[in-house]
Amino acid sequence: MLTILFDGVAYGMLLFVLACGLAVTLGLMNFVNLAHGAFAMAGGYLTVVLMNGYGVSFFLCLPAAFLVSAVLGAVLERALYRHLYNRSHLDQVLFSVGLIFIAISAVDYFYGARQQIITLPDILRGRIEILGVPVGVYRLFIIAMCALIMVALQYVLAYTRFGSRLRAAVDDGRVARGLGINVGAVFAITFAVGSGLAGLGGALGADILTVDPTFPLRFMIYFLIVVTVGGTSSITGPFVASLILGVADVAGKYYVPAAGSFVIYAVTVGLLLWRPYGILSREGAR
Repeated sequence: MLTILFDGVAYGMLLFVLACGLAVTLGLMNFVNLAHGAFAMAGGYLTVVLMNGYGVSFFLCLPAAFLVSAVLGAVLERALYRHLYNRSHLDQVLFSVGLIFIAISAVDYFYGARQQIITLPDILRGRIEILGVPVGVYRLFIIAMCALIMVALQYVLAYTRFGSRLRAAVDDGRVARGLGINVGAVFAITFAVGSGLAGLGGALGADILTVDPTFPLRFMIYFLIVVTVGGTSSITGPFVASLILGVADVAGKYYVPAAGSFVIYAVTVGLLLWRPYGILSREGAR
């Protein structure tokens, strides 16, 4: 039971890193970027290419995945996304869905439809015992990394000048510009960091999630569930939602494998009925 709980927490942490960029762009920037998973796929494929093709260490692939995905996000934000900030959510959805299929076609053309496999370094293999419970070293590493990312994000958004500028730019862009805030630069940096975190999540989960051209579509619903259940008013909500949904998904597939993914959807419906505005939102209590 404790092993399942641990694996569920690790999976939930990974979901958070993959989805937190969407939580930021949707919650703080009010932009529906369904192509968020494409940046995660980019990080996963970069890790596969660097490790299998050039023998680069897994630990060096993680910052590389973040930086490359962040740069890709920044370029696309300046070239394409910024033109849709003031458009309807339907336009944003249609645009981002188009990007998903472009990314899938491009990856399938260059790398084929097969799943990509990496070999983790020896230090991340095997299990260790914590309080008598055998836990996987790789999953323990994921939990530690994701916890650090959560703390860093919460600190930046709540206690730094950049976080204040971002909130001001979202609340009223015209007033923010009048105060001397470069709203375009703030949005570009925010979008780039969100894309970089998605790429980092794709690299971290390359061994667990399996990387293939359908990755953005397979996990798009999970990203939306995390953001919807957690709410868009803070980072803490999606973090808690990720843990709950990760444990529910792992436990459901272990105890009732015939039900498949039904458990996570049932938990999602129950949480939304209980807290329709997000599990940590004050408005969500009935």
